[in-house]
Amino acid sequence: MAEWIIIVAGAFAVAFVVKTFLIQAFFIPSASMFPTLREDDRVLVNKLSYDLHDVNRGDLIVFERPAGSEGDGIRDLIKRVVATENEKVEGREEGIYVDGRLLEEPYLEDATGAGLFEPVTIPDGHVFVMGDNRDNSQDSRVFGPVSEDDIVGRAFVRVWPLPDISLL
Repeated sequence: MAEWIIIVAGAFAVAFVVKTFLIQAFFIPSASMFPTLREDDRVLVNKLSYDLHDVNRGDLIVFERPAGSEGDGIRDLIKRVVATENEKVEGREEGIYVDGRLLEEPYLEDATGAGLFEPVTIPDGHVFVMGDNRDNSQDSRVFGPVSEDDIVGRAFVRVWPLPDISLL
């Protein structure tokens, strides 16, 4: 009996360490990342990733909802990084421009709008994020650049629904 208690306690300890420090599952609560992710998809997030390297443009990140943004009880958001610190980002008719160059975004559907917005220079330690479904996304255009301290991690694989398992 004692060995079963030790095995179960060990399993819980390993699960706790993995979820707290390494990998965590998140569900997608809205259509803001369509077509890359659909509502109710599940993704795994690498929580250690940004301890080992910088945040990169194009990464799908999970971060804590900025204070003062609409919530619906959702604590964490997932969006795509379109600009990193010290870059200047702007939304024009043709698309997103970073430091004066049109951002290539092959992950977007052709009809996805860029959402016009004035140039923003990203402060140190922050990133500018947008949903892939630009017309249906609350993102940095609404709440401003996201502090890298608020990033939970990088989404790297969709695990649900099972037929759609894929790397992101």
